[in-house]
This record gives sequence, structure tokens and C-alpha cells, in this order.
Amino acid sequence: MTVSLREQLARLLEWEDAHASFGSAVSGVPAGIQGKRPPSLPYSPWQLLEHLRITQHDILDFCTNPKYSEPSWPADYWPRSAEPPTPDSWTESVRAFQRDRAELQQLSRNPAVNLESAIPHGQGQTYLRELLLAADHASYHIGELIVVRRLLGAWPPTGT
Repeated sequence: MTVSLREQLARLLEWEDAHASFGSAVSGVPAGIQGKRPPSLPYSPWQLLEHLRITQHDILDFCTNPKYSEPSWPADYWPRSAEPPTPDSWTESVRAFQRDRAELQQLSRNPAVNLESAIPHGQGQTYLRELLLAADHASYHIGELIVVRRLLGAWPPTGT
């Protein structure tokens, strides 16, 4: 059975065929290291998670919001603090990332969306480009998150 391009894109946003998934990367991160930066690295697990969430949300917003306004780079894409602001922030960020990913998957599966057409309020970007960008960006930073976890002694996950 042939899998459609739309379904391949939806799967691409969360698969782990060639690497660990987002779920694996964020699962079981001890609260005590969520805000720690390893020596010689400029970000903590929290900052990577939030960057993943913020950027994916921005891509979704760009694809679906005709009144989209581009955030300022890099200030609006990275949290300033290495530490999560509340004890629940990690879980809330993970859930928000998963919700937005599900919306991107719905977009990819929607036959009313011509994947090759330009986004009306963009500058030539297509829906296909943005979906590939979301998957590529997530893959890159998920890998970084795992490296940071290794450097902090929290990979592989325990108890999950």
C-alpha cells in the first residue's frame, strides 16, 4: 500500500524512524536539571524545549493566521531564563508542542489545502515548505536536547 504525501508529512512531524522522538527526548527529564546548562553550552533543556515549542507554534501561526505577525529573532524565539518559571512549566510546554504538532498534522492531511500553493500572506513560502521546516527544525533541536541530557547525566531516560 502506498502512503500519500499528506500522510508521510503528518508522520514526519513525529516519527522516530531514524532518531529518538520528541516524546522520548522530553520524557523523564528530572526537574533538577531542566534549568541547568552544561559547561560550554548556551542553553538548558528548558530553553531547548521552549524554543521547540515557540518555533513550531510560530510556523503553525504563519500557516493558518492571515493576520500573522513575525516575532523578533532571536529574542522572541528563545526564553531568557535557563529555568522553567513554574514547576508545571515543563509539562505545559510539552503539551502545547504536542497540540500544535497535531494541528500541523491536520493541516498536512487536509485535502482542501494545496500543499504546493503559496501561503497567501507569505512571501512565496508554500505549505509544503513550512511542514518540512517544522519537521526539520524539531529533528535538529530534539537531537540537541538529547546531547544536553547526556552531558547532564540524564540520558537514556530512566523509569519511563
